[in-house]
Amino acid sequence: MRVMVLVKATEESEAGVMPTTGELDAMTSFNEELAAAGVMLAGEGLHPSARGRRIRFGGAAPLVLDGPFAETKELVAGFWLWQVASMQEALDWAKRAPFRSGELELRPVFESEEFGDELTPDLRAREAELRRKQG
Repeated sequence: MRVMVLVKATEESEAGVMPTTGELDAMTSFNEELAAAGVMLAGEGLHPSARGRRIRFGGAAPLVLDGPFAETKELVAGFWLWQVASMQEALDWAKRAPFRSGELELRPVFESEEFGDELTPDLRAREAELRRKQG
């Protein structure tokens, strides 16, 4: 199963406080462990929301909102995409993340078979072609 691990923003990450060399070293070591175990598919840190935009749908036209966004607890500061055998394995890895504070949110990624008959053979073929092109 694939699991998206969302690194929740903190006041420090939203203020643009960059990690120390020691923190970067610890995170790099953790990422190397994830990669060596075949768990890490992707992972990146994100700039503060002040550099971001949101698009709100529901009116006559999409509304673009400029950051920063007020609710730090609702913001994401980074992510991983992991391939694991179970949510328990993902939790076991997440507990080892080298954070002194903050919060992670782990959410399973939908797999094609979970969409049932609504994902027709044509749509499945198109989705497979997109994944092939992504590499």
